[in-house]
Amino acid sequence: MTATVEDRKATNKALIDEVLKAYPEKMAKRRAKHLGSFEEGKPDCGVKSNIKSLPGVMTIRGCAYAGSKGVVWGPIKDMIHISHGPVGCGQYSWAARRNYYIGTTGIDTFVTMQFTSDFQEKDIVFGGDKKLDKIIDEIQELFPLNKGISIQSECPIGLIGDDIEAVSKKKSKEYEGKTIVPVRCEGFRGVSQSLGHHLANDAIRDWVFDRTDPNKRPEFVSTPYDVAIIGDYNIGGDAWSSRILLEEMGLRVISQWSGDGTIAEIENTPKAKLNVLHCYRSMNYISRHMEEKYGIPWVEYNFFGPTMIEKSLREIASHFDDSIKAKAEEVIAKYKPLMQAVIDKFKPRLQGKKVMLFVGGLRPRHVIGAYEDLGMDVVGTGYEFGHGDDYQRTTHYVKDGTLIYDDVTGYEFEKFVEQVQPDLVGSGIKEKYVFQKMGVPFRQMHSWDYSGPYHGYDGFAIFARDMDMAISSPIWGLTKAPWKKAA
Repeated sequence: MTATVEDRKATNKALIDEVLKAYPEKMAKRRAKHLGSFEEGKPDCGVKSNIKSLPGVMTIRGCAYAGSKGVVWGPIKDMIHISHGPVGCGQYSWAARRNYYIGTTGIDTFVTMQFTSDFQEKDIVFGGDKKLDKIIDEIQELFPLNKGISIQSECPIGLIGDDIEAVSKKKSKEYEGKTIVPVRCEGFRGVSQSLGHHLANDAIRDWVFDRTDPNKRPEFVSTPYDVAIIGDYNIGGDAWSSRILLEEMGLRVISQWSGDGTIAEIENTPKAKLNVLHCYRSMNYISRHMEEKYGIPWVEYNFFGPTMIEKSLREIASHFDDSIKAKAEEVIAKYKPLMQAVIDKFKPRLQGKKVMLFVGGLRPRHVIGAYEDLGMDVVGTGYEFGHGDDYQRTTHYVKDGTLIYDDVTGYEFEKFVEQVQPDLVGSGIKEKYVFQKMGVPFRQMHSWDYSGPYHGYDGFAIFARDMDMAISSPIWGLTKAPWKKAA
């Protein structure tokens, strides 16, 4: 076994050295710090992260505006989120992710509706404050049931110095204390969408928590079992399948951020007894703040695959009394035969299949356990916008000798896949068609390739089916990867 691991490490090193030869010396030296193999016993994965991408390479990253509007604020369903700037500036002023929600679109929910201030040249020259003021008036007239407004700044707002804070304060008073939140998430800030998450968290802290009257809703009655789901965006219904399990074990979910979430739920969160955090990268900031200010503990959880679900349910239950611990065991026992049936069906078909991942958020580590439950082997993984603490947490999931690549370039990823020859690649929409044209089975692991949910026990059955469907599709018998043609 040791020889096999050492062979894998040697192969990875040779592969990385080969890839770096294509770069000029200075760039090769910089990119070498972001590529490597995990060595068991080390405190992290041994790669640099959260560093600005190099000009001239194809990076998969987004910007701070995408991190704020597209991830944290956009899924809050009863608020209207204005993309403040030119309409062509932001992808997320045109579209949204698959953040499922319950409500009547255009009446009391607005997730799939897009609002932009549509900056023109005159707005850049003379400023857009008056236009923003007018837009908020129009929103109030057209959509009177909205519960709040967020102003998501695109690049020009920071460049020309619009005072969105002053407009927000003015309009909030004008509309009887309505929650209006300015977010300084201009796309040029930071090195990736990750700073946008942080800025969005800070805006919630400053413009929601710090301005919420605790006596505003006296009808709220606390219980000892109140929890908040933090950092689940309900992609394909993920938060719902997670919430089912928490409620089955006797907990009361008083808040869900931000998929299918409301501004009232966010305001309720400081009353929770425990915050359960799904996407560490995007919401650890606000979780730490609530721990420091309100004394609310927080715990990460992983609901991908039965092994990690069991571990997470027990970890969450450990923060409560024996009745919750007992119910958690009942939930685990209830679903065990169902999960075993899924594994018995798909594991014989997927056993030993190699997987390479490259995704954002928590997925490069959290989904590993679900693949391993099916007998699959994750041989490479990396983050689009991960930080050092993400790579520290990844050590709990990856095996010795796993290929690690941070902010991998298009060229590097193609070469890694060509040499490693995985049976499946799990990455984003930008990579999907490249690898499918190379003859490699692929699953889009940002939005579950329009499937899902993948969280929870219900989600694992869908996950297993989808991975088998991708690998076992007869289409791969009709096409050949370039290296197979060469052979």
